[in-house]
Amino acid sequence: MITLLTEPLAYAFMQRGLLAAVLVGIVCALVGTFVVLRGMAFLGDALPHAILPGVAAGYLLGGGARGPVLWGSLIAAIFTALGIGALTRGARIREDSAIGIFFAGMFALGIALISSIRSYAVDLTHFLFGNVLGVTSNDLWLIGALGALVTLTLIAFYKEFMVLSFDARLAATLRLPTNLLENLLLVLIALTIVIALQTVGIALMVAMLVTPAATASLLTNRLHKMMMLAAAIAAFSGVAGLYLSYYASIASGAAIVLVCTACFLLAWAWQSARARMQHAGK
Repeated sequence: MITLLTEPLAYAFMQRGLLAAVLVGIVCALVGTFVVLRGMAFLGDALPHAILPGVAAGYLLGGGARGPVLWGSLIAAIFTALGIGALTRGARIREDSAIGIFFAGMFALGIALISSIRSYAVDLTHFLFGNVLGVTSNDLWLIGALGALVTLTLIAFYKEFMVLSFDARLAATLRLPTNLLENLLLVLIALTIVIALQTVGIALMVAMLVTPAATASLLTNRLHKMMMLAAAIAAFSGVAGLYLSYYASIASGAAIVLVCTACFLLAWAWQSARARMQHAGK
């Protein structure tokens, strides 16, 4: 058993991958808690796909370098997030419709740009499905810096986000800057998506945002406990997923999401059994 745990750690890329998976998992879980509470799972799915034109544009302008791809992704994510917020508030359009419009338009633009890259099938695959084992030391510093920024912002506005998530009318009554808070939360989601881009990729991003928080919501009703539990589940899924990827020779991003999904199913089964026992006791 000790050998099974220590063997992968002999490789530097596994050490970096494990650290990246833990950092990304924690940030995704913390932000994902508010995504789940506010019923924004569709946005969590749409935003990762909407950054595709940023990925493609950064790739084209930077010749495949990671820096331009990252900044292109960040610009596209923030533009889409704020655009959805502005369209929802500025016109008589429901939020899900605004998300669908931006999602379809940005995704189509991304496909159009990618189709102009002859080697896109090979070069951009890791952006779609993740490549946590390809994380470099510079990537780790960037993930840590952006992750710290997101986490500190959540801590600073914890009470405001909590009120906004549970009772938007109360937030307005208390004269909280609801529009500013909405935009700030959208920007935090966008930053989180960019942070996690290389770990699980565009295709699996929604799972890391939603599944750990949804799992924690089955186990506790207290917000701060839900956030901490979600972070622990996400960190465990990242580590266990990478070990599964190493020994089963499967894609790392998919392995992380599979472990995360298994945790949710276990929590759901436990909660269902508990509810049946309580019902039988009555």
